[in-house]
Amino acid sequence: MTSPDPSLHHALVQERAHHDRCRTALAAMVDGAQEHVVTGEDVSASGADAEVLGFQLRSHAKEMRELPEGPLFFGRLETDRQILHIGRLRITERPADPPLVVDWRAPVSRAFYQATARDPQGVAVRRRFGWSPGSRGDSADLTGLEDEHLDRGESRAGDIVAREIERPRVGPMRDIAATIQPEQDDLVRGDLAVSVCVQGAPGTGKTAVGLHRAAYLLYTHPQRIRRGGLLILGPNRTFLSYISEVLPALGETGVRQSTLRDEIARHPVTGADDGRADVVKHDARMADVLRRALYARVSAAGVKSLVLAEGSYRWRVAAGELVRIVAGVREEEPPYAVGRERVRTRVVRLIRDQAERRSGTRSNAWVQKVSRARAVGEYVDAVWPRVRPEEVVAELLSDPQALADAADGLLDAEEQKALLWAKPPRSWKSARWSVADLVLLDEVAGLIEHPQGYGHLVVDEAQDLSPMECRAIARRAAFGSLTVLGDLAQGTTPWAARSWQTVLRHLGKPDAVVVPLTTGFRVPGAVLELANRLLERVEVEVPPARSLRGDGELRFREAARGELMGAVVGAVRDALGREGSVGVVAADADEARVREALAAAGIEAGGADELGARVAVVPASVVKGLEYDHVVAVEPAAIVEAEERGLQRLYVVVTRAVAGLEVVHGRPLPL
Repeated sequence: MTSPDPSLHHALVQERAHHDRCRTALAAMVDGAQEHVVTGEDVSASGADAEVLGFQLRSHAKEMRELPEGPLFFGRLETDRQILHIGRLRITERPADPPLVVDWRAPVSRAFYQATARDPQGVAVRRRFGWSPGSRGDSADLTGLEDEHLDRGESRAGDIVAREIERPRVGPMRDIAATIQPEQDDLVRGDLAVSVCVQGAPGTGKTAVGLHRAAYLLYTHPQRIRRGGLLILGPNRTFLSYISEVLPALGETGVRQSTLRDEIARHPVTGADDGRADVVKHDARMADVLRRALYARVSAAGVKSLVLAEGSYRWRVAAGELVRIVAGVREEEPPYAVGRERVRTRVVRLIRDQAERRSGTRSNAWVQKVSRARAVGEYVDAVWPRVRPEEVVAELLSDPQALADAADGLLDAEEQKALLWAKPPRSWKSARWSVADLVLLDEVAGLIEHPQGYGHLVVDEAQDLSPMECRAIARRAAFGSLTVLGDLAQGTTPWAARSWQTVLRHLGKPDAVVVPLTTGFRVPGAVLELANRLLERVEVEVPPARSLRGDGELRFREAARGELMGAVVGAVRDALGREGSVGVVAADADEARVREALAAAGIEAGGADELGARVAVVPASVVKGLEYDHVVAVEPAAIVEAEERGLQRLYVVVTRAVAGLEVVHGRPLPL
């Protein structure tokens, strides 16, 4: 354990020397990667092989150059056979030599997270290292170490782990590789083929678990994941900025991090829906409405015989046969575009059969010629017309009769009325699309042709996804797996889930296992007690959270009538007297007032997306997923009243605090 004795000093000197050796080896690895790029340019291979090899070498060299600065190891394992240093990537002086640092994702590293005195897993001593906050990897920044002698029955996370978890939050989210707990490690190292849902209480590290799982899968299944692709989906761009440095810090660059809105954006958002239309458009019933609207365009009614002239021959397909072809393809329910081509293929097959009975086998070139023939094209266009998603959705939202036909038995008259555009555009090209319209367009696009999927998707804040948004994700995970992260108690959208089973069904993964994380490492115990009081009034079944931390502050500041902003300024000044970041969270309508009051008091404040700011004024609607050392929650009653699920929003707000929470109010508290 940490102590001022000479043995500790000697151990620190040795470990600093080892870190210097690792730094030199890493520099050589970076230089070597670049040298391989130069050498690879002259490789003797076919053009295609050389191009692939060159891309791989350049990508590896780029990844090595872009590694963020920082300590190269955070732990050490001592067994009866070897000593292993654990870090964020493998470091070696020569490829065949034993590594100086083992990647935290390697199987041999798992004992660092899982070994206990009861089950030491061959580990005699587990050592954790303490580095100066913000260290860029200078060996002098290694300031402490702690040893757990598992062979003597010692097994506890000491001061170093506690300080790492509790240290101030300024800037973007950092990785948790040094502090992963056993239950988190189980989730991180789960099977690629198995989808999992993490119901994580505030501060349990669910987001970090999802990101570390992504890094683990990239390490363990590099070819499968890179071939299929890996996508991180966050709730908004502010959140993505906050988590952006985690994967690079773990040695993984180039991973796509996006929002669902960006993934499905076929057009800029220039329109807006009222609340009623928004809710209906996100309802699962819209999938059936859209399917009906699309396939209403398919019809063989009134079709006549098809006649194709070829020289002196006339090939004829009877109307009844054409009707049967369309009906048969409809029953198979392929994607719309695939169905259209199946109709064409089957018509051509009938013509080819006639031709071959008359004069023998026909070539592929002949078949292609017939397939492109005008008569065949006109027939296919008549019975199974080509269509854009925009045409389907625009007609549905503009034409009361088209909507009534598609929504019959699915949506009532008031719901249909809510969907119709007040001023229909002249054509879909001039339509003003809303955010919810993008979801409808994606649904129709998916019915026409399946989108390209991913090998694995990490979906954060999934409790806020609507059924239609879930379907958009499901289409992109049809042949891959999901890591679903969220907290039902933090659901704030009108369609927020009350059951993970419902969400997983819409995501196409009904058999995914739901794993609860209830032990908080980030939020102080006093703050979680307050949050659990709110949880009792939220209509979802989730277990209350518990904190491993007994520190932290919870304070209330009541303002006299008309003095609320002055009380907010006082609370912020008090918070600035402590170490760390300050988040001032208010109802969206009060954000400007708070910002003005702070500016008048000479306190400079940034916004939610200004990650380096000491003080940030954040509207309650975008604070989800963020964290601050000190949170000043402004007028909880206004936060609750601002939206339908205001209690859930307040639950989110109070659980953003890492060190202290001060609640400033002039009205009775809704607690």
